[in-house]
Amino acid sequence: MQYIDFHVHAFADKIAHRTIEALSETAWVKPATDGTLADTEQTMQRWGVDGFVLLSIATKPSQHLVCNNWAASVKSDHVFPFGSVHPDGEDVMQELERIKSLGLYGIKLHPDYQHFFVDEPKMFPIYQKCGELGLPIIFHAGLDPVSPSEIHCTPEMAAFILDKFPDTTMIMAHLGGNAMWDEVEMTLAGRFGNLYMDTALVGSFVEEEQLARIIEKHGADKILLASDCPWDTTDKTIEKLRRIGLTPAQERMIFAENAARLLGLPG
Repeated sequence: MQYIDFHVHAFADKIAHRTIEALSETAWVKPATDGTLADTEQTMQRWGVDGFVLLSIATKPSQHLVCNNWAASVKSDHVFPFGSVHPDGEDVMQELERIKSLGLYGIKLHPDYQHFFVDEPKMFPIYQKCGELGLPIIFHAGLDPVSPSEIHCTPEMAAFILDKFPDTTMIMAHLGGNAMWDEVEMTLAGRFGNLYMDTALVGSFVEEEQLARIIEKHGADKILLASDCPWDTTDKTIEKLRRIGLTPAQERMIFAENAARLLGLPG
């Protein structure tokens, strides 16, 4: 069985330690890696993971170039980096084109850290452009510890943009909305052909019965194995998915085939 983790974080060596330390204090979670790419690769190998999607976030407009240049520099046969743009950057459209030219696989947007709501009209040109460029967008969805009192991507907001931009592939992390899975079941699951959900954090937080229902309703062909490493672990996520009664074909889709299709990897 092949495994591709679609939601992994690591940082350039010079900022990894302080970044992981700060994020750990915010989330009250002990990280599974030291935040460097080297340690992340070793950890993934130990968990039996064949490849992973590396996600970076431009937390201010001035980080576009540095963030995406680093992402491009670490691309390999088992590290599949997404780029990032900050919505307030004046050069955001040009940077999206550059992300495509760098061979990055999509973009990551984190509305809590980048201070926007996903259904704001200012975001619409970005979504449209990503659709035109064939760049999937992965969103942090649902609750985040950095903004516990204000959720910037609810399932209802996600449904609005999924419907408005049907030609843009959107991946809602954390099974459609962290800590909002009842609403995900009612509002998102099975309704949108351009929606993928990843399993980041489900290893720790989603009840198995609900996980099985959401996957059944949405379709295993639109679910992506993901951990949110270093905040949860791929091996634990795989174990949980194996316990919910998936067929071998469904497991193959979730564990690697869906990711390979989205990333355009050779069969």
